[in-house]
Amino acid sequence: MAGAAGPRAAPGAAGGDGDDSLYPIAVLIDELRNEDVQLRLNSIKKLSTIALALGVERTRTELLPFLTDTIYDEDEVLLALAEQLGNFTGLVGGPDFAHCLLPPLESLATVEETVVRDKAVESLRQISQEHTPVALEAHFVPLVKRLASGDWFTSRTSACGLFSVCYPRASNAVKAEIRQHFRSLCSDDTPMVRRAAASKLGEFAKVLELDSVKTEIVPLFTNLASDEQLQKAVGPKITLNDLIPAFQSLLKDCEAEVRAAAAHKVKELCENLPTEGREAIIVNQILPYIKELVSDTNQHVKSALASVIMGLSTILGKENTIEHLLPLFLAQLKDECPEVRLNIISNLDCVNEVIGIRQLSQSLLPAIVELAEDAKWRVRLAIIEYMPLLAGQLGVEFFDEKLNSLCMAWLVDHVYAIREAATNNLMKLVQKFGTEWAQNTIVPKVLVMANDPNYLHRMTTLFCINALSEACGQEITTKQMLPIVLKMAGDQVANVRFNVAKSLQKIGPILDTDALQGKVKPVLQKLGQDEDMDVKYFAQEAISVLALA
Repeated sequence: MAGAAGPRAAPGAAGGDGDDSLYPIAVLIDELRNEDVQLRLNSIKKLSTIALALGVERTRTELLPFLTDTIYDEDEVLLALAEQLGNFTGLVGGPDFAHCLLPPLESLATVEETVVRDKAVESLRQISQEHTPVALEAHFVPLVKRLASGDWFTSRTSACGLFSVCYPRASNAVKAEIRQHFRSLCSDDTPMVRRAAASKLGEFAKVLELDSVKTEIVPLFTNLASDEQLQKAVGPKITLNDLIPAFQSLLKDCEAEVRAAAAHKVKELCENLPTEGREAIIVNQILPYIKELVSDTNQHVKSALASVIMGLSTILGKENTIEHLLPLFLAQLKDECPEVRLNIISNLDCVNEVIGIRQLSQSLLPAIVELAEDAKWRVRLAIIEYMPLLAGQLGVEFFDEKLNSLCMAWLVDHVYAIREAATNNLMKLVQKFGTEWAQNTIVPKVLVMANDPNYLHRMTTLFCINALSEACGQEITTKQMLPIVLKMAGDQVANVRFNVAKSLQKIGPILDTDALQGKVKPVLQKLGQDEDMDVKYFAQEAISVLALA
């Protein structure tokens, strides 16, 4: 070929033995040693011509080893070399020999100049597709591992761009190793390496299995987004340019479980964004995706978002919360899924700190009522547990007008766990609103239940007295509650009577001596002679504990 015949005007340049078969390599050596950068660059650009002249075997055995051993030059020359090698597979004998191109590219992937490394990685990514799965694990994956664990940060940054191209065709065992290397780079000591890993996070996530995305990628993303050293070292642009797009992809993933896992991390991500321009990033880059998730078709996604979205109000401030978040909160309070409504209500304290709960009160009420009457008793139980929090935020007037009746209705729920929770709820409300409120609002309604035809409701009266007595104090207990308890000692149902004995034992320490000796003792003595063995037992126990014998 012309490329091989042309240089024959200078025979023996390869070492003076006159062997023309070595001549192209000899010429290349001379040209790469020339002081003229342009000449060296031109030599690299005609590598494919030289390789064609040498043939595939000599290209593999002579040209590539020479290039690998002599990688030192101006960045422009190295850049050209990295680009050339990406298209060399056919010149070394096809895919079966593609691995022969890895050594020089591996060296180029570790040089100091970023553009050279990037071009070497680009060529490596291209060549990876030409490996068979067996060759990939035998040659390409070990290269990635060497780069990932290299001493120089340049090596480790280059590795970040190679994980996604080798992962899909690797075996399960090798996949686990690849994920481990990627995790290590995400927490590398050098910020530049962590940045490189962050920039490839979304790309890597796309080739991972669903479970790995949920358990590994989403937490890695959150850690990188909150990496203060990373932010200080390379500035907020990295988060905006690399991490945010990756997170957006996770929020729009086709798998609901990935969207749910990402949604659950929204608050954590936002609060760890760089403080400079954070509000604008959230409003412009995150909220559009959140708005879509509010109406997601999957209830787990909506529920995950509802559990954290209220926390954004403290990050965005009053004006942004009212303008951007409030409409979302109101939509979620009307969601058909009770868990979504419940998660919003359970985090109201965040919004209360920023805009006050009155902004939500009109939409809150219907949502609370629906949850309070939900067919699933665990949903009803959950809203009861949040009632003291709501009461404190909404205030006593709103509570008495809108929610008091709900709290009383729970006392006669057909599920015992609800009645028990409702009793504890009353005690917490008294602690919040005070004894005067209890005396005027709660106690009279509780005591009326002592005459309820249903003995379970009559027993609830006793349970409420047990819970309220300490919070209400001696005077209210003695004057209002004790007479009702004593009267119930004559109840026809034995279960009620032995609960009377237990109640007297409970409230006894609150009463004064006169009440104990003059009122409680005679009733307990009578119950101690009851025909029912359980009533006798609890009455005698109360007498013993209260030292009334």
